[in-house]
Amino acid sequence: MGRPRGGKNRNYTVEEKLKIVRMRIEQHNSINEISRLTGISEKNISRWVNQYILKGIDGLKPKKKTGNPFSALHSSKKLTREERLELENLKLRIENERLKKGYLVKGGGVNKEYVTISDANTRSSRS
Repeated sequence: MGRPRGGKNRNYTVEEKLKIVRMRIEQHNSINEISRLTGISEKNISRWVNQYILKGIDGLKPKKKTGNPFSALHSSKKLTREERLELENLKLRIENERLKKGYLVKGGGVNKEYVTISDANTRSSRS
């Protein structure tokens, strides 16, 4: 059973997860029983138990978020000087990596197209 529509995802602390895992491992309660008592899905409980068995307490710690940490800065209108420089630096690093791999960007916005440098050279020489 999932969360109610429109409800927020629940984030559990390491201590809460450890308490649930210990109910399974030390007290030998079934996952179904623990789920009924706590209201936590069986899938989550199973995942926590497996992670605890594989990695110990570190398996219950939240994973670090991946992705672009500055994505929110793009839409922010009030940037500090430092945030603006960090964003510019990140854009330049991304562009540098793209150029190392041999890609150029043609167009912008929705019409953005990634073209290999060799394709760009052959297209421009034909015109």
